[in-house]
Amino acid sequence: MHLAMVSETYPPEVNGVALTVANLRRHLQQDGHRVSLVRPRQSADAATPEAAEDALLVGGLPIPRYPGLRFGLPAGRALRQHWRAQRPDAIYVATEGPLGWSALRIARELGIPVASGLHTRFDDYMRRYGFGWLSPVALSWMRRFHNRAQATLVPTAELRRFLSNRGFQRVHELGRAVDCQLFDPRRRDPALRREWGATETEPVVIHVGRIAAEKNLPLLVQSVRAIQQQQPRARCVMVGDGPERHALQQANPDFLFAGVQRGEDLARHYASADLFLFPSQSETFGNVTLEAMASGVSLLAFDYGAAKAYIESELSGITLPLHDEAGFVEQACRLAANSELRQQLAEAARRRVADSDPRSLARQFLQLMSDLPRLEEAMA
Repeated sequence: MHLAMVSETYPPEVNGVALTVANLRRHLQQDGHRVSLVRPRQSADAATPEAAEDALLVGGLPIPRYPGLRFGLPAGRALRQHWRAQRPDAIYVATEGPLGWSALRIARELGIPVASGLHTRFDDYMRRYGFGWLSPVALSWMRRFHNRAQATLVPTAELRRFLSNRGFQRVHELGRAVDCQLFDPRRRDPALRREWGATETEPVVIHVGRIAAEKNLPLLVQSVRAIQQQQPRARCVMVGDGPERHALQQANPDFLFAGVQRGEDLARHYASADLFLFPSQSETFGNVTLEAMASGVSLLAFDYGAAKAYIESELSGITLPLHDEAGFVEQACRLAANSELRQQLAEAARRRVADSDPRSLARQFLQLMSDLPRLEEAMA
């Protein structure tokens, strides 16, 4: 099968959308399928031309406040020519920017089956950035975009119900998977912990993700400070980058900022920590949740997205109702103080995701893409 994927972000950019698209593409290619790509040009393309193999590169512009990330410009003429010359069997549009709108329009014009993926709750982001009055506008814009596709793929049943109740049509659940060979408790590294200034008896809190307003990082800081009141030598490691990094680093000079980590280095950071605090309340899923669980790290998160789907609270992690920030701080202190509980939760978390199979997930994705005409007819 020849599948075309359209995404306004792609590795080496680091975010959930880029990594999800790249992993699906890689596993489908390993199964012998052709997966062509449409994305904006990146600064790294000149240094690594192999990254653009079987890809149509289009113009883009930087995303404000997100250095290194770009959004694609409209590319209707280029897409029309490209897909007429090399017609794919189906198209997956992963992002809702100008390039995504062009891709949806041209796919329908050419009669090529097309699905969209909803990876980002832009309506919720409006509130996080102080533009709450724009939230209904963003939801309406998202609904118009996704309803043009023959199916919209989302990672959880919770999100599928939310969207279906708000006028989104033909919404289908496609879960996520984690590479349990890469993310593994055996990657715990005492030498890395020594670099962090932590012994085996001193808890290390880790956070992995964009350092940005929508991640609710003030609650992370509050939780770490509460932990340190009980255990002054507790450490906090921040993995990632983003627009809030400089301010957060200036305000918390004792935090360790590891920057963006990839592959085995990322897995080593996860496994070398003791407690993953995930205070975000704006995820569509949260891939980092599964990565932490696979790495054998005890986890505290709010009860939605990946945490709701995969964690049984008090057995394989701790989850709390959305907005219970006082409870979040309390549970963070409880976990930091109880190494035996952390170990029990971490071992159960690893067992919970041990059967996760990224290649099987890619095959489920391919089956959904193959069934697009039938899915549209069944839900019309």
